[in-house]
Amino acid sequence: MAITVDPEPVWDQPNTVPEKWIETVDDNVATRLPEGSRIKGISPYGASYWTRTAEIKTEQADGTPRSFFLKVTQNETGKAMVSGEFESMRALHNVSPDLTPEPLAWGTFARDDHAHFFLCKFVKMTDDLPDVEASVKMLAGLHAESSSPTGLYGFHVPTLQGTVPQYTDWTESWEEFFTKSIKLVFDNEKRSQGHDEEVQYLCQETLSKVVPRLLRPLETGGRHIRPCLIHGDIWDGNVSTAVATDLPVIYDATCLYAHNELELAPLRPVRHRMGQQYVEAYFRNFPISPPEEDQDDRNALYCLRWDMNCSTLYPGNLRYRKMCIEVMKYLTQKYAEGYEGWAKARGEEVVSR
Repeated sequence: MAITVDPEPVWDQPNTVPEKWIETVDDNVATRLPEGSRIKGISPYGASYWTRTAEIKTEQADGTPRSFFLKVTQNETGKAMVSGEFESMRALHNVSPDLTPEPLAWGTFARDDHAHFFLCKFVKMTDDLPDVEASVKMLAGLHAESSSPTGLYGFHVPTLQGTVPQYTDWTESWEEFFTKSIKLVFDNEKRSQGHDEEVQYLCQETLSKVVPRLLRPLETGGRHIRPCLIHGDIWDGNVSTAVATDLPVIYDATCLYAHNELELAPLRPVRHRMGQQYVEAYFRNFPISPPEEDQDDRNALYCLRWDMNCSTLYPGNLRYRKMCIEVMKYLTQKYAEGYEGWAKARGEEVVSR
């Protein structure tokens, strides 16, 4: 079993988004608040490496107080971040409205066209992780009740993992989609951290042997999966408990229509407080995709994509890369015979892609 270990802190760089963007409420943000809202104040709320976040306090037309959550980014990358997050949160909210804050708008500041924003209703949250059973039931429900509008894997707008765009083009086969997705991640990580012969060899072996071995059986031999809506970044930094309802709430989404098990990738690293107990509880509410015996190694492969993207986000810090090397060594050694060797050993027809 391949496990990712806990790295040391990874980032000590200053936030480059000016704090001035959350000192006052921009006119274009104000116009997206409910009609009749009177702004009473704005103050920083939460923390982020790449954005500024704030709570906007208002008084509504009927006199009741109401708060809203504002996230501000800058430049073209930031614009893609907030547009992707808005479309992601809207898709999630349409399927599971009790699981997410309601998104209201995204756009560009009136006073500076380099500044961009995401706006949603404010949900007061505790510092506690959500109840295991309640959160996995809601997550499994999201996966079971959602379906791709095209019947394909992908998403209708670009979405980003942190500041890095992920692959979202509509694709018929899950194996093909994931291959293109993780290859993009590998290429991004190489640009961020530099060329390394061992890493490049392991990446190629992963693409040519491990991915077909673990993913092709999901869609051959009479086995089937379907694309469902996933949040895309479920870990304890993006999940909490709503004070008003005591129910789980998820945010900071980077959605895909994907194999549901991809959702569980960030729950693998032991550095996260949400871990194996959530995975085990999830599979009590949503069946493991056959071949069931491959589930843990599929999870390791899915987590590899997640951790390699983490490596991309922190240039000069090789801790994630070192973890990924160990995971790839494990997977490439275990699956050296690839898909064809597995299919022949089981007496299944070898399906070429």
